[in-house]
Amino acid sequence: MIEFHNVTKRFESGYEALSNVSLQLDAGQMTFLTGHSGAGKSTLLKIIALIEKPTRGQALLNRVNLRTVPRRRIPYIRRNIGIIFQDHQLLFDRPVFDNVALPLQIQGYRPQEIAKRTRAALDKVGLLNKEKSMPITLSGGEQQRVGIARAVVHKPTLLLADEPTGNLDPILSREIMQIFVDFNRVGVTVMVASHDLPLIEELDMPRMTLNRGRLILNDLAEIEPESRDGLH
Repeated sequence: MIEFHNVTKRFESGYEALSNVSLQLDAGQMTFLTGHSGAGKSTLLKIIALIEKPTRGQALLNRVNLRTVPRRRIPYIRRNIGIIFQDHQLLFDRPVFDNVALPLQIQGYRPQEIAKRTRAALDKVGLLNKEKSMPITLSGGEQQRVGIARAVVHKPTLLLADEPTGNLDPILSREIMQIFVDFNRVGVTVMVASHDLPLIEELDMPRMTLNRGRLILNDLAEIEPESRDGLH
């Protein structure tokens, strides 16, 4: 699914966000990406999501080289990726249903299919009764759930989340993280960047840790290939 081979990302300012990072995340696995603020977590996720490109090294997604992929192919590759940000990036001028349905509308789905998938996604995050509500009327946790519903409405095979619980209290954080675990249990590959170490330890999931752009811990590297299928 995801392979990094000595990936380095250096910005025009000279700042090196990632340095010779190598990792592998197989289809159906879940891992947490941890590290201090500025460790390179967001940059790593942005490379996978084709928002940034590596400066050196190979970053592969389903064997596609993300460094050399043509611009015209990027939207098609992203159709298999769901992305969740700490800032929910909701559209506050339209109701919850329209926010979640947006990716399907962009991809040209028929109205009946849009309605079916949107309500299914809202149901998965426990917000089916909020489809007509405006985002401004929702709590922070509910807004984050809308963001998750929008990220999964097109049934992606890969889910990326960048500090999805950063602004939430411990109880809501646990609920949001459990949603990611539940998606992983039905076969979705999941990578979550988070600094909430107590919660990650409580969930007892594999972890990758960055420090100043370098990968210093990778639990998945210690898992034998033949045992990976039984991880979850």
